[in-house]
Amino acid sequence: MRLDGVGIFVNDMATMVRFYRDVLGFEITEGEDAENVYLVKDGTLFMLYERKNFEKMTSRKYDYLKGINGHYEIALYVDTFEEVDAQYARVTALGAQPVLEPTTEPWGQRTCYIADPEGNLIEIGSFNRPFER
Repeated sequence: MRLDGVGIFVNDMATMVRFYRDVLGFEITEGEDAENVYLVKDGTLFMLYERKNFEKMTSRKYDYLKGINGHYEIALYVDTFEEVDAQYARVTALGAQPVLEPTTEPWGQRTCYIADPEGNLIEIGSFNRPFER
């Protein structure tokens, strides 16, 4: 098996599509009214699934946290500490929910957290050098 992508279950597809496309710059090919939407960011596949359709498909009801949740995070990397600060300012000005202002951690990473419109955490961070795998 190989990792194919990461799915995010959403209530309001149109709002989430606009956020990930317009605020975070994800590539999206489907429209805001699609039941399932594929997002691509730097070669990584993300999928937005409407919760109601997933529940219908699986014939089950699920519990979802409301507000900012800590189930997972999406981590986005930038090359410099200055970019962390600039991206945090940019995305919060565009409507991202601020969670943690840019902070330099003891392990040498500058990081900040925002949340998408449905409360999913997104980290923007840097070790002040280009990303290496």
